[in-house]
Amino acid sequence: MRKKLAAGNWKMNGLVDSLSQVETLVAQHPAPGCDVLLCPPATLISAMSAIAGSALSIGGQDCHQAQTGAHTGDISAQMIRDAGGNYVILGHSERRADHDESDAQVAAKTKAAWDADLIAIICVGETEAQRDAGTTLQIIRDQLASSVPDGATGTNTVIAYEPVWAIGTGRTPSLPQIAQVHDDLRTTLTARFGTQGDAMRLLYGGSVKPSNADEIFATSNVDGALVGGASLKATDFGAIITALSKAH
Repeated sequence: MRKKLAAGNWKMNGLVDSLSQVETLVAQHPAPGCDVLLCPPATLISAMSAIAGSALSIGGQDCHQAQTGAHTGDISAQMIRDAGGNYVILGHSERRADHDESDAQVAAKTKAAWDADLIAIICVGETEAQRDAGTTLQIIRDQLASSVPDGATGTNTVIAYEPVWAIGTGRTPSLPQIAQVHDDLRTTLTARFGTQGDAMRLLYGGSVKPSNADEIFATSNVDGALVGGASLKATDFGAIITALSKAH
């Protein structure tokens, strides 16, 4: 059985006083019925990991493909690990769009994450134009083929499906649309990686909130969520954790 995962991506949000939300979350969910992860800005990884205890894991939002070197402003996977992180989000659509990240770069960063003993959450997803053109599944298959390196397992890799047009917009795909993509992800990964492809957790991301969490988590091959804005508040993220903990 794949253990469910509720992952929160704080993006470029959060100062030291935001850690009170994490303290509240840990106090209210000391032993959640699913894995819980928060990925804050790099400035908060160390402080947040000190609060997390056994209730939740901490991760980074990106890493460089090199472990050290002359890369001003970048952070290596080893640095994330050293600060207390054990996951890293890679290939998020905002990184792909804002920083022109290619599938090849995502694959290189994934290998660096594995070398640092981090679990890579690799993001894939289509734009609105690609969905309207009917190419969603092929776009995502191509991203999987080029972004996920050989050697991916259910232990070192999580896949997150985030339709670009649904991120931060309040819009979500229909449940059949989510199921279609997640079922195809599972088929594609299993065809390539065998039992390890079946073991990889598949997260849905894109305007997940307490009001739609139950129905999303009841959808075929959805093993959890990558949550943006709703992960910033303990009340909202806690409700999502509760919904996932009771999902079958």
